[in-house]
Amino acid sequence: MARYAVFASGNGGNFEALVEGLRGRHDCVVLVHDRRTAFAAERSRRLGVPTRYVRYAEKPRELAESEIEDELLRLRVDAIALAGFMRLLSPAFVALHAGRILNVHPSLLPAWPGSHSIARAFQAGERRFGVTVHLVDEGMDTGPILSQEAFVTDGSASLEEIEKRVHDIEHRIYPREASLFLDRLDASRRKA
Repeated sequence: MARYAVFASGNGGNFEALVEGLRGRHDCVVLVHDRRTAFAAERSRRLGVPTRYVRYAEKPRELAESEIEDELLRLRVDAIALAGFMRLLSPAFVALHAGRILNVHPSLLPAWPGSHSIARAFQAGERRFGVTVHLVDEGMDTGPILSQEAFVTDGSASLEEIEKRVHDIEHRIYPREASLFLDRLDASRRKA
């Protein structure tokens, strides 16, 4: 059983989908959040997952990441799943966890990286939407793609309808891909 941490900044829907989808297979040992009011922390309490609030304001990113790293070491974390974590991790942090950080993104990368992807695509008249699960590298949403799922609209759907459909896909494929990824990590760790 692999031990993983989830990093989130907001609502925590993907965090909850991961915890529920991986329960009994892999152990979520902490939710790290960077916003004191993140609803993900409330979900974490309800799910029985410890939380760690790390403040980024008024200090260098590397100092905040050092606090996170201390927690990850203490908890013997094998992997990290980003679930709406609205911070770009430093190259040093990513290098330290190379090949062990997953992310889910609400677009078909490489199209629409960064924040507000669905809204930007919708406003540009995009008809093809979807979700990408990928490994994290030093760039913004540029890591190797593990899985994608797409759908096409006829142009009549509202932004809210598209967002709901994208989030439904995220909640379904992210736990599946995270489970496969953690299974491989766990198996390779046992062989070592």
